[in-house]
Amino acid sequence: MPALTLREILELDPVRAAEPRLLAGEGSLDRPVRWVHSSEVYEGANFLDGGELLLTNGFGLTDADEEVRRRYVRELAARDAAGLAVEVGRSLPSMPDEVTDEARRLGLPLLALHRVVPFVRITEAANRAIVARGLSGRSVVRPWGDDHTAALLADLADRAALNQPEVEARAALAGFHPGPGARLLGVSLHGTRDVSTVDRAVRLLGGSGVLRAAFPGDVLALLSLPGSRAGDPVRAVQDAFRTAAEPGLTVAVGHAVAVGGGWLRWSDTLRAARTTLELALTVPAAEPGMAGGPLVTSSRALALERELTRGGVDANRERLAGLVQHALGPLLAWEAAHPSDLVRTLEVHLRHGCSPTRTAALLHIGRQSLYQRLERIESLLGLEIGDPDLLGELLTAACAHRVVRGTSPAVAGGLRTVA
Repeated sequence: MPALTLREILELDPVRAAEPRLLAGEGSLDRPVRWVHSSEVYEGANFLDGGELLLTNGFGLTDADEEVRRRYVRELAARDAAGLAVEVGRSLPSMPDEVTDEARRLGLPLLALHRVVPFVRITEAANRAIVARGLSGRSVVRPWGDDHTAALLADLADRAALNQPEVEARAALAGFHPGPGARLLGVSLHGTRDVSTVDRAVRLLGGSGVLRAAFPGDVLALLSLPGSRAGDPVRAVQDAFRTAAEPGLTVAVGHAVAVGGGWLRWSDTLRAARTTLELALTVPAAEPGMAGGPLVTSSRALALERELTRGGVDANRERLAGLVQHALGPLLAWEAAHPSDLVRTLEVHLRHGCSPTRTAALLHIGRQSLYQRLERIESLLGLEIGDPDLLGELLTAACAHRVVRGTSPAVAGGLRTVA
């Protein structure tokens, strides 16, 4: 893949906003640009190594005589500059004729910038595109335009062909600098395209580093928590989003990975967050959420659902239905004939360590009512719920019942899972 060209740089939004007009060098627009610098004109040529586009406000040209101006253009050409872009209208009312003439004679691309755009915006956009092209070999015309953060997050979430130096360089260009020992967590939000929810959560976490961008289906973020931070990082991020997120939003948090684990680990936590979000949106929750608040979950909370739906619900529907019937057949027959909530009661009870107090609180029933349900379950199944040998089978079956019952074939066909 060839390097970024001057013609492509002219298509970047910050450059277009400056209303550039090409005055010379039409035949050199397809030459590669190695870097973009901004400098006062009188010193610009001194540090060029070749292939640079130089930006200047033209202040150094205002009081220079004709020969000085011509000599400056010759020096740029001798340094093999990719081009010269001069802001006109403020310090320099118009482009001097001798500058245009000398640039045409030497074939040096000369641009007049007619609107004031901070040079830092132009250099950041151009140099990010140059790095992305040089590292990844991809075209600068990406699905997310010149939003470098969105492009990086999309590549990580899609597990594009990347390498560690590329990921680190592109993350640094986006201002993401996780320190040694940091823990990274992917987060996916549904119900908004406003990244301010992520920003509020980051502030609650003490200003942790973050990459975040809005996509058509969700807001995706990669958070960095310092390695010195005590406690469970997943729980900390969930608690922050429970406070920061508006009611009605769904938030999924991936697992925590070490920053030094390589870019595949970065990808893993983002993909886990997205898969968890899809499950949270398509599979009924195991237990009631907080009334009037956001639904905040994590990849570990839905780990069993993810394993059961690996490859898609439709591909596993017959197997899951058989598992449910084998383990919970008598409960299903009872519920078909009597209004009850026994399967759900069983799952919530097992998920919370068979704690009657916690189960009753989550189901919003009294302890006596819970005991009656548990007795009915044990009587129908002919077993003791607390038998350690049965916990795995019963919990898996109850979860599978919820997955199969709650995901219609139409929805399940669109449910993506990540290996």
